[in-house]
Amino acid sequence: MLMKPAVTERHPPTRKRWPVHAPYRFRHLRSEQCWAFHAFLLLLTTSCLPLFAAEPVDFDHEIAPILAEKCLKCHGAAGPEGGLSLTSREAAYKTLASGHAAIVPRNPESSELLRRVSATDDEKMPPTGPTLSAGEVGLLRRWIAEGANWPEHWAYRPLIRPLLPTLPQLENESPVDAFVAARLLQHQLSSSPEADRRTLYRRLSVDLHGLLPLPEEVEAFVADASPDAYERLVDRLLSDPRYGERQARHWMDLVHYAETHGHDQDRPRENAWPYRDYLIRAFNDDLPYRRFVEQQVAGDALEPDNPWALVATGFLAAGPWDESSLRDIRDDTVDRQIARYIDRDDIITTVMSTFTSTTVHCARCHDHKFDPISQDDYYALQAVFAATDKGQRAYDPDPKVAQRRANLEQQLAGLPARVTSRDPTLLDAELQARVQTWAAQLATTAKRWNALDVQSVAARQGSTLTRMDDGSYLANGSRPETDIYECTASTELDSITGWQLEVFSDPMLPMKGPGRQDNGNLHLNEVAVYLIDSAQPLTMRKLDIATAEADFNQDGWTISHALDGNAGTAWGIYPRVGETHRAVFRLKERVTLPPGSQLRFELHQVHGRGHLIGRWRVQVTNDDVPQLSGEDKLPPEVRAAINKPAADRTDDDRLRLATAFLEQTWKDELAQLPALQRVYSGSNRFEPDGGFKPSPQPRPIHVLKRGNVTEPLEVAHPGALSMLAGLPSRFDPNTADDGLRRAALARWLTDPANGLTWRSMANRIWQQHFGRGLVDTPSDFGRLGSAPSHPELLDWLACELRDRDVGLKSLHRLLVTSRTYRQLSQYREDAAAVDADNRWLWRMVRTRLDAETIRDSLLRLSESLDDRMGGPSVRQFVQTPSAHVTPNVDYAGFDVDNPAFSRRSVYRFLFRTIPDPYMDALDCPDASQLTPRRNESLTALQALALLNDKLLVRQSTRLAERVAVHPIPIEAQVTAVCRRLLLRDPRPEEQTVFTEYVQQHGLGNFVRVLMNSNEFVFVD
Repeated sequence: MLMKPAVTERHPPTRKRWPVHAPYRFRHLRSEQCWAFHAFLLLLTTSCLPLFAAEPVDFDHEIAPILAEKCLKCHGAAGPEGGLSLTSREAAYKTLASGHAAIVPRNPESSELLRRVSATDDEKMPPTGPTLSAGEVGLLRRWIAEGANWPEHWAYRPLIRPLLPTLPQLENESPVDAFVAARLLQHQLSSSPEADRRTLYRRLSVDLHGLLPLPEEVEAFVADASPDAYERLVDRLLSDPRYGERQARHWMDLVHYAETHGHDQDRPRENAWPYRDYLIRAFNDDLPYRRFVEQQVAGDALEPDNPWALVATGFLAAGPWDESSLRDIRDDTVDRQIARYIDRDDIITTVMSTFTSTTVHCARCHDHKFDPISQDDYYALQAVFAATDKGQRAYDPDPKVAQRRANLEQQLAGLPARVTSRDPTLLDAELQARVQTWAAQLATTAKRWNALDVQSVAARQGSTLTRMDDGSYLANGSRPETDIYECTASTELDSITGWQLEVFSDPMLPMKGPGRQDNGNLHLNEVAVYLIDSAQPLTMRKLDIATAEADFNQDGWTISHALDGNAGTAWGIYPRVGETHRAVFRLKERVTLPPGSQLRFELHQVHGRGHLIGRWRVQVTNDDVPQLSGEDKLPPEVRAAINKPAADRTDDDRLRLATAFLEQTWKDELAQLPALQRVYSGSNRFEPDGGFKPSPQPRPIHVLKRGNVTEPLEVAHPGALSMLAGLPSRFDPNTADDGLRRAALARWLTDPANGLTWRSMANRIWQQHFGRGLVDTPSDFGRLGSAPSHPELLDWLACELRDRDVGLKSLHRLLVTSRTYRQLSQYREDAAAVDADNRWLWRMVRTRLDAETIRDSLLRLSESLDDRMGGPSVRQFVQTPSAHVTPNVDYAGFDVDNPAFSRRSVYRFLFRTIPDPYMDALDCPDASQLTPRRNESLTALQALALLNDKLLVRQSTRLAERVAVHPIPIEAQVTAVCRRLLLRDPRPEEQTVFTEYVQQHGLGNFVRVLMNSNEFVFVD
């Protein structure tokens, strides 16, 4: 007798278990052997049907969906009608106010629930809308009669590795195939034969790389007779960097990544892209999934010495950001407070939907109506992110540079305390010898800068310029977006060879300056100096500048950019705010100054957003322009010590000199380090933006009555969900550090006891390869979501991910090498009669190519694809300013031959509210929404896009040109195009039709015709 497979037992197995930590071994049967084997099983199972006892009612698959669809709207957790909640066993079994129990196990007739759903009068349930069918009522009756077994919801149960099915014929199957085959047997179904190698290569290439393969690659695989050819192909594709690009694009959908803010002010984010590069790197490096989760939630706190872990927190800032409410209105307004709660809600929703597939955000205004998630849990998560905002954060990509910068900054910060304590190491003989050499060099440096007699000074756009005692000017009053400072002055010199601009620190400036931007920055776009001859006062002669030098240059913002004639570039002072800096300009030749003449200096600051000079002074020289030195930045008492003979210096002088020497040495070394990069991320250590500033401490978070910020209730303490056994639901309430709160949540998410996290990701990987997940609501594992089709398989995969502490490549490898994955996708009428939806996986799922795969594949097939990885996103559109913050974006006007068009789609700059029409037509998702699974629509608009999109037209022409580069007959050209796009030769009847079409319409148009064929657009 054929024994029913045992797939739910948890006691120790009586046979050898699958070696989960050993390499998987597969039995390769020929297709006809598979068919014969499964036909035998089907015959045997059918003949034994009378011997099987009736299956008990499955609560998860049969009862829970009825309750969710027909009952929970009124009988959920929040304010259930009649006091009856059907969200848990305890609530459903209690006696009601009427004295009756809704459910009485093993006694259907005494169960009030069954009576009411069977009623036809005014007491019927539900009172409105579709009533329960006779079949549904019958299921409820059977379920209650069997004891009304109501297990804990499948997603919240402890994650325990299931045993493999014990049928002898499954002994050598992979775990995936064993679980699938057991389920097929239960439904008297059999799997389909293995697909041919051409189909398998195409399927794998699209799944793992998001690219169609080249024909020569497929031919080599088809010709490879080695028994492990398929497994070696899988390993090669997984090790290719294009794997990371494909996986990153999936993840970007999931977390609604884009590079603009969204909302009404869809301003571009210039530094969102490093997070995308982090994803590609993490997937290619096969980062263990535990660390992948933790880095994105709290990498900066958990791995402070790893710059990539800091970049990973771009995850928290992937979503929209309401600039007008979070930056442009007063901080103490109710609207600002509401905006903060909403922004944190986006972060919470992203974290919990992505990693645990829960709809926590539904508990914002009341306890979750369907799942055991309370309002207290929701606001505990709000408290985790009480200080977390979205903004630009500086970092060093190189860990060694990061460590050196940190050491230098630490040494500089500790220097004042060393002076105060008269640290004897500052008087060390070796150090003092170095100090004396340095002081001697400064003392002998000629200083020939001459002050100017300023006749007039002005700011064209309205800044107020106030003269200071040292002859400098302080800009205050209103701060325009841009400005141009003008200074007209005379000098006692009869000629000049150069001039210098000094920009000073000042307590009146933001961050002490030297710029007026909120972070102390300035941008000097262009400088100019003119001679005004007293004999011709209405004529100005521009003086030519030969070279320029500055004591600080940031990569990409050097002093040369103030002389290049391009108003879009600038000398920028960014990371060393609060210091004095100088730039000197050497003229091409000595300029004679006629008596009574004047000099006019112009400082153009037109970069925008208030990056203006805060305090400044101009001086001139008529000698050789001296090299820059640090002496002019030294305090007067240090300069006085320098000018003393070494023998006359006191210990105080030597302390001052040693301090100044070390300070200058360390600052110079800091200046020589590579420029800091920036990432748009989630933290409380970002750079201020207008009125949007970091919160040093977590803001107080209250549970809000009905989600209303004007009705705060008790204070919320940081924590997570309460319904998972073995996990604490609240963290240290006294933790006042933003990073430590996020670190506690990160560890909660990756705790081995948190089955939600591991089930969620295992399901998402399955979805990538089979078109839909074992749970086909991938971001909702709650009562309103779907139950898993193969719960034991889902838990087994989740345990693999958790227990082996590995990256995702091992699960991808396991799934794509399974017989289930390698099946044909061919429709079978007999199997469809039993399982029309293919939930039991009797064939492979047929999927459509997504927008990126079509676009990138055509670039590759036409030999135009740019394989460079990483870096700032390419803007495949023309962007022009608009009256609104959101720029004007024109996709149609972008040059189709621009090299930016050849980059892979994952590197496109993604606008949140202005999508690319071509990508939009092919179901590329709205970046304002989390997209756990893309739509697969079929519309006429898609055919029009594939026929008329200008990039596709251009690349179709290029592909045709590549094919026809050597004169060959049209029939051979048709064959070459078919091999390239369809990976096969045309059939005889196709050859005739295709050749006639090419003769009439050309080879480029023929390429687009094939691109609109089902054979091209779908993956079998």
